Amino acid sequence: MTSENHTPLVRQLRLVVKTEDYDAALTFYRDVLGLVEREVVPSEGDARITILEAGRATLELSNPAQVQHIDQVEADGQPSARIRVAFEVDDTEEATRYLVEAGGTLIAEPRETPWRSVNSRLTGPAGLQITLFQELDRPAG
Repeated sequence: MTSENHTPLVRQLRLVVKTEDYDAALTFYRDVLGLVEREVVPSEGDARITILEAGRATLELSNPAQVQHIDQVEADGQPSARIRVAFEVDDTEEATRYLVEAGGTLIAEPRETPWRSVNSRLTGPAGLQITLFQELDRPAG
């Protein structure tokens, strides 16, 4: 649904993640990975929610053949989760090392892909499978 002037219906993409260890997940994604805390929503009792900003959001849709290809290139054929979160970073090797030291579980070491990025794969808190990617042909500016 868009209006006549092509105004998009959606204004924001928000990935909602249920985590058993809220404090560990918050520390990992906010303090270690560097996502910016935008809002803490008041809740009743011990219910907690924090909204973290991760820059520009996109939704990547891939068919099974493409996912299998990505898994082969990025993770030596290890299958990805149904939902995998990809974060663009300036230096994949450094960021991967940092996240592993902070408790992330390495699935695949950084490697250059045919689409000119350096990708690694990890599992982070809340069971999220994470791809870190560094664009090698990033436009200047």
